[in-house]
Amino acid sequence: MRFLITGTAGFIGFHVARRLLDDGHFVTGFDGLTPYYDVRLKQARHAILERSNGFRAHVAMLEDMAALERAAAEAEPDVIVHLAAQAGVRYSLENPRAYVDANLLGSFNVLEIARQLKPRHLLLASTSSAYGGNEKMPFVETDKADHPLTLYAATKKAMEVMSHSYAHLWSLPTTCFRFFTVYGPWGRPDMALFKFVDAIENDRPIDIYGHGEMRRDFTYIDDLVEAVVRLVACVPELGKPVSCVTGDTLSPVAPWRLVNIAGGHSTGLIEFIEMIERSLGRKARRNLLPMQKGDVPETFADHHLLEALTGFRPNTPVSEGVEAFVRWYQNERPR
Repeated sequence: MRFLITGTAGFIGFHVARRLLDDGHFVTGFDGLTPYYDVRLKQARHAILERSNGFRAHVAMLEDMAALERAAAEAEPDVIVHLAAQAGVRYSLENPRAYVDANLLGSFNVLEIARQLKPRHLLLASTSSAYGGNEKMPFVETDKADHPLTLYAATKKAMEVMSHSYAHLWSLPTTCFRFFTVYGPWGRPDMALFKFVDAIENDRPIDIYGHGEMRRDFTYIDDLVEAVVRLVACVPELGKPVSCVTGDTLSPVAPWRLVNIAGGHSTGLIEFIEMIERSLGRKARRNLLPMQKGDVPETFADHHLLEALTGFRPNTPVSEGVEAFVRWYQNERPR
């Protein structure tokens, strides 16, 4: 099949594109290579993808509709996977306009492209942050998510809602998936795992927010990719819900569905740090700090809809995923 994937120089987009290329598909990538973090890491990811004859890269911002249209025309996609976004919960406090530009206007442009091209399936990446102030655990897709705690979360929830309207108006089969704390090799330098490993390796203290009492549903990157690839074939059909324990999120008025991608296991932050220490063979110097604005104490996903749709749920033990990241950091990361 032919895929148009946004965000192919990013952490998740790179891994999804590489898997699809390995499976024999054709991928047209679209990425702005923004300087939110070291562009050399993004360039290195794209360089790996460009080793495949099945990959073509377009470097431009999502807000540039003409550039996106050119990439889409070349791709002639059967499937569009929208993974590009301005990421990061905390950065949204510093530069909110970047989130409006990329996550709202950029996603609108992707929806317009899908309206024009009518792919077999449109898939869009959202986030566990959309659950916002919800306190009931685990987070189930049918829960209300009306109280976002950051602009990042608000823009992602807005993207979900916009995509539903397009699915209804233009009969676009659409799946939105909410990611939960994705980690692994080639991860972003602003994410906790990268920051912790880098600090410990360089004998710097690590900042531990929430006094280490937070918990996260960590999702290893290979598991996430497997889930996304399987969901490509799970095209929503109006009036055809899947039977599952917690109930399908298939819309009653559109071929649209929302799916958590996570294993349904919550791991404590201190336990996570101890795994890193064991993998590195070094103890961290810990700087305990209060909770930051926009953070939530815990994320914990219900995985049953994903499993009902795909027969799969993320299952890599966090300790194994941490070890894989440490090996990459020490031996393979671009320097």
